Amino acid sequence: MSIELLPGKPAVGTTGFGLMSLSLYGALPQEDANKCMKTALEQGANFWNGGEFYGPPEDRSANMRLINSFFEQNPDAKDKVILSIKGGIDVATFQPTSDREAIHKSIDIILDHLKGSGKFLDQYCLARLSSADAVEEAVKAMAEYVEQGKIGSYCLSEVSANTIRRAHAIHPVGAVEIELSLFAQEAVANGVLRTCAELGIPVIAYSPLGMGLLTGKVTKDGEGIRPHFDRFKPENMDKNQHGVDKIVEVAERAGILPSQLAMEWVRRQSRKNSEYPVIVPIPGTSKPSRIVENTKALDLKQSDLDEVDAFFQKFERAGSRYFGPANDYLYM
Repeated sequence: MSIELLPGKPAVGTTGFGLMSLSLYGALPQEDANKCMKTALEQGANFWNGGEFYGPPEDRSANMRLINSFFEQNPDAKDKVILSIKGGIDVATFQPTSDREAIHKSIDIILDHLKGSGKFLDQYCLARLSSADAVEEAVKAMAEYVEQGKIGSYCLSEVSANTIRRAHAIHPVGAVEIELSLFAQEAVANGVLRTCAELGIPVIAYSPLGMGLLTGKVTKDGEGIRPHFDRFKPENMDKNQHGVDKIVEVAERAGILPSQLAMEWVRRQSRKNSEYPVIVPIPGTSKPSRIVENTKALDLKQSDLDEVDAFFQKFERAGSRYFGPANDYLYM
């Protein structure tokens, strides 16, 4: 099964690939990164989402370097992959920058990174808006580059239903990116999914595994960036573990991994009724074996998904999605 995500571009698989894990804590060796990207392509996950700033402080451009090198070494993949790159973050302060000059600078940097391979930037994704009032200037800036043929389309990440309508009235929105998983369903209640369905805008679902929480393997003594997020704080993990336990229970009964159950739930939200748009989840990993697991087509009974769905309709998740000031830029 495939989805026409962008007009005039190759259809994409029902699952995409988030590239952040290839470089966020330090770039993988190019050979290892290539294995991940090749595996994703082999599994039909040909919508890729990377970032201008997806690297450690000393090497913010690590992600772009890996992506460009992959396409240099695999030129046949250029026309098969729909590439979306996030930008619009000041790498010095890590704050959103949504003015015209900053957005053009961000896109130009990305295009310069891709110059070696000649890979076209199918979609530029504005990672966050600095404020809701910045949407008009931001969209006009991105639309300039779309109309000049420098990029294929633009995407807005973590925006409200009202902001989506304001943006779409200026220039058609290519996609909206949100966090969507069994643990993050705000987009249903706040009208974002309904608005995207009405306007024909596809949704890119990041963190479909809840930053790893829904794999059933994360503990409250986690490492990396997770302990900084509210949902992973010990007092919240104790409560959230009950939700994870339910996923594990149903997955074991169905003979699949908890992560696969969580992924299938997100995939089946895509166009499930008239109020749901096309939804493409973009799980990230640095292991080819996980890519195979995450993209595997499942013959899962709808009753299993309904059981999990019913549980999470009543389950009270503990902790906010991000931490501190980062929460202020969600659904802007």
